Amino acid sequence: MKCKFNKIPIFLCFGVIALLIFMRFGIFFLKSDGFNGLSMLLPALLLCVILSAFCASGFFAAWVYHDCKRSGDDPVLWAIVILIATPFIGLLIYFFRRPQIKKDCPACGHLISFQANFCEQCGIQVKNKEDKIMTLKKQPHHLSFLIAGIISMLLTLTFLTGFIVSAATGHGINKDVTSYDKIWNLGVINLNSNSCNDGIWKLDFKSASNGFVKENSMAITDADRQKLYADISCKTAPEGATLTLWLVQKNVAKSIDVTNLSSPLEYPLDSFENGSIKVRLQINGVKDTVCKISIL
Repeated sequence: MKCKFNKIPIFLCFGVIALLIFMRFGIFFLKSDGFNGLSMLLPALLLCVILSAFCASGFFAAWVYHDCKRSGDDPVLWAIVILIATPFIGLLIYFFRRPQIKKDCPACGHLISFQANFCEQCGIQVKNKEDKIMTLKKQPHHLSFLIAGIISMLLTLTFLTGFIVSAATGHGINKDVTSYDKIWNLGVINLNSNSCNDGIWKLDFKSASNGFVKENSMAITDADRQKLYADISCKTAPEGATLTLWLVQKNVAKSIDVTNLSSPLEYPLDSFENGSIKVRLQINGVKDTVCKISIL
């Protein structure tokens, strides 16, 4: 009964951490566009990767904890190492320096190896080999933790493979620049700065993957009178490179080539309605670009 009681704080700790992971996903959903434009399969796979990896770390840390207690090493320290260094690296380090299993000397209490014939502290002769083997067999190996950790690790690799394959193939990911749903890029952008203050979107980037879309939500309050102002300078625009400005609102999508603007753009918004509008920049080869966009 005592053993079961001691495990209660461990299970409570695991439950709290798992709850925090779910809350983190929930906060992301509430503070951003959430998973709009993304198949629920991808965030579900990512959540499964995180939870299974967390379980693997916990099970392996529990096994190392009990194994260290058998060998007389510091169980708490090694359990923390497993949790911090990830299961694979942590277990690799642990097995490289895993100490011999030890027991107390019957005379002086000093920890000695099960393979020792004499105590190195007091010199008393210890039990014979047969007794040592029987004692070893009686020691709990806690294989359930090790097996659970291996299963959790295999599940992590399975979920991670599914996530990578789905993301790489673009399955369930919105990449349609004319869609009002959120755009999810598979490429990268090298940003200098990106900010939106007082209704003015400022974007400064060095380079980006071809087709990369950077977007920002802006507001139209008087569609008949307001205009979109864009001051955009592409310092490096190789032949065939383009920078396209997209204005998307529900089923309306307008595009303007802003690769080589000779003067700031003034674009009327009378074809749109009052409300939120997606302002997007689709990057294809341009570099060292500075943008300042606003609706006035």
